[in-house]
Amino acid sequence: MSRREEDDIVCLDESFFINDDYQITDFKFGSHVLQIYCLQSASTDFDLTGQLVWPGAVLMNDYLTKNANLLQGCSVIELGSGVGITGVLCSRFCHEVVMTDHNDEVLKILKKNIKLQESSDDSTCCAELKAEKLEWGNSDQLNYILEGHPEGFDLVLGADIYIQQANVPLLFDTVEQLLRDCVQSKCKFILAYVSRTKVMDAMVIDEAIRHGLQINEVSGTRRIIRNLEGVIFEITTNH
Repeated sequence: MSRREEDDIVCLDESFFINDDYQITDFKFGSHVLQIYCLQSASTDFDLTGQLVWPGAVLMNDYLTKNANLLQGCSVIELGSGVGITGVLCSRFCHEVVMTDHNDEVLKILKKNIKLQESSDDSTCCAELKAEKLEWGNSDQLNYILEGHPEGFDLVLGADIYIQQANVPLLFDTVEQLLRDCVQSKCKFILAYVSRTKVMDAMVIDEAIRHGLQINEVSGTRRIIRNLEGVIFEITTNH
């Protein structure tokens, strides 16, 4: 390659690929109307899928709305929170919600949505909302969060979290630590799972079992949502 050709090459920094054209959008779950900043279409960067509201989040929120007793007075940590639509719904029932994501750009929109809820006149938003960075399998980041919550959390939630094969063991490393560090024996991981490949379906179940966890499909929750099959799993420790 000649020097002139090298000079003609345009180097794009990461900001070129980031779409931050967020719009406030209303979402209704039962009697609850949530206002959330989110993108209306997918980002060019697969790692920023957390800027959208995905089918599993709708599945999770529908389930939680119908089973709000699961949330009453609880402390909740959500994995892969994205724009935070599930955490915001939980704030209507819980006393504390910690929403997490590993991507710094996604954390910005997550914090923006927390501020939006704090400025709302909606009296039903009562829980404390926090955003923390958490990469699955990163024990330092998880321990930092747990330092502020020595008794652990009552519930761990995951709504259509973006799973690649390499990340599945890391996800369950984190889930296992959260469940085992919880003082409350009733602590569980509720996963709103959307099927995209049969290989991944089997891997999620196998990895939960390999980590010594019990995984059960919640009866009556399997449904088609946006042309994909989704289901709610409850995952607990074996003792």
